[in-house]
Amino acid sequence: MRKPYVILIGSASGIGKSTIAAELAKALNIKHLIESDFIRAVVRGIIGKEYAPALHSSSYDAYKHLRNRDRFKSYDELVSAGFDEHAASVIPGLEKIIQRAITDYDDIIIEGVHLVPGLINIEQFRDYANIYFFILSSDEESHKERFVKRAVQIHRGGKQLDFFRENRIIHDHLLMQAKAHDINVIKAEAIDKTLDKILAIINKSCTTINLINNVDELADVIDIIINKNNGSMEKVVYNIKGFKEPLIRNVNVSDIESAKRFIDNLEKDESKKEYLNELYNLSEYRKTTICASNQEKLDEIINELTEKGYVSNE
Repeated sequence: MRKPYVILIGSASGIGKSTIAAELAKALNIKHLIESDFIRAVVRGIIGKEYAPALHSSSYDAYKHLRNRDRFKSYDELVSAGFDEHAASVIPGLEKIIQRAITDYDDIIIEGVHLVPGLINIEQFRDYANIYFFILSSDEESHKERFVKRAVQIHRGGKQLDFFRENRIIHDHLLMQAKAHDINVIKAEAIDKTLDKILAIINKSCTTINLINNVDELADVIDIIINKNNGSMEKVVYNIKGFKEPLIRNVNVSDIESAKRFIDNLEKDESKKEYLNELYNLSEYRKTTICASNQEKLDEIINELTEKGYVSNE
């Protein structure tokens, strides 16, 4: 019997994790989708406010119940510490649910703000389940727009809108924890783009092709792979003339903004562009590993790159 899927999707409030989790459940035909807020509600009923005041607060104002608040060097640290204490009370319940799903061989998706990298111990489940952990990110302007819309929808506009700054601190804290614990960070964009990025990691449809584009055509190559088809570039191998060992670059680029910054910096800095030109000239082609959300999407990328004359058949 195959290992069940356990997929965790965390983010600060207002990023879009509930929508993405629901669409992912449809795409993978997973019937068990649980919000961490439900677990929090159960735990609140068991643990009284006098024992865990941070738990009985919201994630964004739990810091108000911390003891010795003056020990924190900044407001950001204070809010983050309160949030961690709030989430930590929910984590044991989440881990019990994961264990039950594994025992019953059930696929499950759990989404919520309480999924904090480093607090939830996913390593204990690795031998028994296919574990995928994602933290969703957003730029501040898009986050604020979604945050306001969500607050209005759930009729908490007045109180919750006053805490956008705290939710933004939580957002940054989650990203920092994700980086520290090697958890996938996915930029929340249009639903289909975000979903494709997640599916590309879960399904991991990848192949290696020989690219022969020049430096000026690199922007078009990136546009085809990342922007048009929501794919990613994982690794580039340069077989340099005169050298026995190839030069290997693990690029791991999946979002168009990072790719665009690279292209913009290349255009602005002539020395970097000249270096890349020389590297291209020293290698007949570049073995490039690309990935997409499924084989069909991967074939579309290869076909488009081939039609443009960017792929060598050697």
